[in-house]
Amino acid sequence: MQSADKNIQWYQSRFEAFEQSLNGEKSKPVHTVRRDAIRRFAQNGFPTTRQEEWRFTNISPITKIEFQPILQYELQGIGRNDIRKYLLDRAVHAVFVNGMFSSELSDIGTLPQGVVVGSLAESLKKHPGKVQPYIARLIKGEESAFTALNTAFMWDGGFISIPKDMVLDRPIQFLFLATNHELAYAAQPRNLIVAGAKSQCKVVETYVGLAQNIYLTNTVTEIVLGENSYLEHDKLQLENMNAFHIGTAQLQMNVASHYTSNAVSLGGSLVRNNITAVLDAEDSECTLNGLTLSTGTQIIDNHTAIDHAKPHCNSHELYKAILDGRSKGVFNGKIFVRKDAQKTDAKQTNKTLLLSDNATINAKPQLEIFADDVKCTHGATIGQLDDEQLFYLRSRGIDLAAARDILTFAFAGDVINRITIEPLRQQVERMIHDRLDVRQSGIEEG
Repeated sequence: MQSADKNIQWYQSRFEAFEQSLNGEKSKPVHTVRRDAIRRFAQNGFPTTRQEEWRFTNISPITKIEFQPILQYELQGIGRNDIRKYLLDRAVHAVFVNGMFSSELSDIGTLPQGVVVGSLAESLKKHPGKVQPYIARLIKGEESAFTALNTAFMWDGGFISIPKDMVLDRPIQFLFLATNHELAYAAQPRNLIVAGAKSQCKVVETYVGLAQNIYLTNTVTEIVLGENSYLEHDKLQLENMNAFHIGTAQLQMNVASHYTSNAVSLGGSLVRNNITAVLDAEDSECTLNGLTLSTGTQIIDNHTAIDHAKPHCNSHELYKAILDGRSKGVFNGKIFVRKDAQKTDAKQTNKTLLLSDNATINAKPQLEIFADDVKCTHGATIGQLDDEQLFYLRSRGIDLAAARDILTFAFAGDVINRITIEPLRQQVERMIHDRLDVRQSGIEEG
């Protein structure tokens, strides 16, 4: 308890220093939100395994470290050539260094009239009418310690505003870079995506560790979809194996809006992904896809919640995990169907492939249904590679290691192929192949 109290006091002291540096900024409405968030964080503290939502994920490795919040921009000598392999072809590039927007590394280009892409901090100054009505309205500080911390130290991150009827033919990429630092630090980007009625857009969040130091990425993304809008929202997490990553996304849908999420997690020591979608208008449709590939002692936890609040809405969910070594996976997927949400059609599937006898998964698919005219299914499967399929491939002259990797990639392909942004899909395919090649080399050497 003393350690926990000390940790809370550390962040309170960092907030006080942050507040003193703001000068006139303290009088703005956004800072009232920050103060409320740090107060709630101090009241509630970090979660423990005694709480149901965190029962299978022990975050004590995070709470034992005093992470220094990053609150100013430092380029640290990074150039475009250093990050080129992470940039998607034919995309709008907004690049962030330790959570802060980098105009030097970004390539926004010329955007259609009315479209805003770039820094949240700058947009709050230049376009307050586009930001203020939405920022911190979906994510409330009391929802978790991590969202509260992100809100308390909210400063910069990615911002996208798409006007009514706008169809963007280029995807937008937010590239978040984590760099070397003398102290263990916390990068806490705050992202906001607002899509107008009948708009269409594809957005990619990429998280990359350029160094091997210990750090925390604590990111929050809020998404507001207008009537009849469409958004594909992809996330690729490539943090280093000393990093901690807590990612939270909250989605508010409007009438006949469509949202698709493709989340791929490959890196990080301890990773927690939270996504909540509220279908609060009729005829909306939500699709959540996820892929985890972990090894060593990685812990990757995926928590999803789809809240069917209105009738005639559909949701589809497919989360897959490939676990090797002594890694641990967690899947907790909730589907709520409210009393008035008649004619709901909801499907949830979770599948896990264990490549090692020492890898473990805790899967908890959940349905809570309070309406009586619905179609809802859910299920989870856990297993190893099929011996008959392995035998078939080996009978065709393929060695055991290669046969295992072919089947493993086929298992992952069901999610990868749902990514419609071709450069991103190709990038993920290469990374999966590279990871499997490394594993095969390890088997051969062993």
